[in-house]
Amino acid sequence: MLNRRHFLAQGAGTALATAVAFPSAARAATTASAPSDIALVREIVTTLHPGLYRYNSPKTIDQALSKLELTWSDTPDLSSRYLHLSLFLATIKCGHSYANFFNQTKQVKADLFDRRTRLPFAFKWIGNQMVVTEDQSGTNSLPRGTVIKEVNGIDTRAMLARLLPYVRADGHNDAKRRALLSMTGADELETFDIFHGLIYGAPGSSEGEHREGFHRLRMRLPNSASDVWVDLPALTLAERQAFYKAPNYRGDTPVWEWTMRPDGIAVLKMDGWALYNSTWKWEAWLNDRLDSLSGAKGLIVDIRENEGGLDCGDILLSRLAGKDIIKPRADRLVRYQKTPEHLNRYLDTWDDSFRNWGDQVEPLNDRFYKLKRWDDDGILAAKGPRVTTPMVVLTSAQNSSATFQFVSLTKQLGLGTLVGEATGGNQRGINGGAFFFARLPESGIEFDMPLIGYFPQDQMPDAGLSPDLAVPLSAKAIADGADNQLDTAVRHLLRHA
Repeated sequence: MLNRRHFLAQGAGTALATAVAFPSAARAATTASAPSDIALVREIVTTLHPGLYRYNSPKTIDQALSKLELTWSDTPDLSSRYLHLSLFLATIKCGHSYANFFNQTKQVKADLFDRRTRLPFAFKWIGNQMVVTEDQSGTNSLPRGTVIKEVNGIDTRAMLARLLPYVRADGHNDAKRRALLSMTGADELETFDIFHGLIYGAPGSSEGEHREGFHRLRMRLPNSASDVWVDLPALTLAERQAFYKAPNYRGDTPVWEWTMRPDGIAVLKMDGWALYNSTWKWEAWLNDRLDSLSGAKGLIVDIRENEGGLDCGDILLSRLAGKDIIKPRADRLVRYQKTPEHLNRYLDTWDDSFRNWGDQVEPLNDRFYKLKRWDDDGILAAKGPRVTTPMVVLTSAQNSSATFQFVSLTKQLGLGTLVGEATGGNQRGINGGAFFFARLPESGIEFDMPLIGYFPQDQMPDAGLSPDLAVPLSAKAIADGADNQLDTAVRHLLRHA
């Protein structure tokens, strides 16, 4: 599965992130006969999106599109239109459908995202609490585990509630939305920074507020019984990106960490699988380390910060199973056989065969075609010597694409124990596999359009996957520098060694 954030950012879609890559769309903006942006949105999503009615009725979608059309006309500024489009796309409840931050033109990025609005700290949402994980203010005012209660007079619980409807996720999995709204340093453009900046604006910019350019925070420090207030300067995009932590996924050096602990437990930390353009021989690296596990008491695979990318976890599963794995079947459905010709000028992609499935699809009903392309036998072949070391997988709400599939197979096949928090993604299936990148001619805004819907053949709940051993995060653990999830995994493995 594709990790949409990193696929475009890491080079496979680099050309798509500039106006040069959309010559047709650029020309369309100057064509008097070009359809309106919202007419295009309506036709593109109702014609092409496979998951449009997975969680919504046609009436609900039609009402949402009508509302979008009204707000679009009433608010012609770019910021408002970006927000209105994002709100509509989030209504679809598809984790791969959004106005992709990384795929906007340089001009749109500069206009919308490069503002001095950012909060001077990293944080995680734990329930509805905003908990500091890193002070980025340079003042040492915000120790880890500090709970931020108000930002510029706004209760952070109300802030979270206002931001959630703009955020992509599959189904009603709000844990995934909270995970995306956490500020972790994992992306050069962070979901919280984008929507918080556009909705609330620069601090101190309204009459009667505190001094301009400073965020006023009400907070509860660790081990304190009372709140304190502090004014701290807002950060620019460049200042935020100085704290960017993700490795170079396009290089030839390892981006994962392998540690053999003194107690005989190996820890494999995999914060990303977006290795589409990497020259690192990650398969050989991973197999070498799995080969070294003889005599180890356990293997902990930490994917808590990993949304997805390539199916890197297949190697782990195939080595642990020691035999071919029959993957659960899911119907792969698309909405069209051939894209309407007049839409193609607004749709870009890395593979033009997505425009015409031809005989690779067959009619299923009045809404879908069944896709036969890539229709393999659903078998993950065993590879290499079997690994008999017990495995624990550390999970979180970030796991929503390839990592969700990995966690799902691990659980179904009994190949490991899940420890941590419920995943992102959704057991009802996701949309992805092939994409168009739609560019709206009037506003210049881009949004991602997944083309293949994956539908389980059995009725499944509208939820992520629950761990076998639930260990929630807490502000106290963050303040103490404790990793209770890792500690639980270690105790579990040693107890069963």
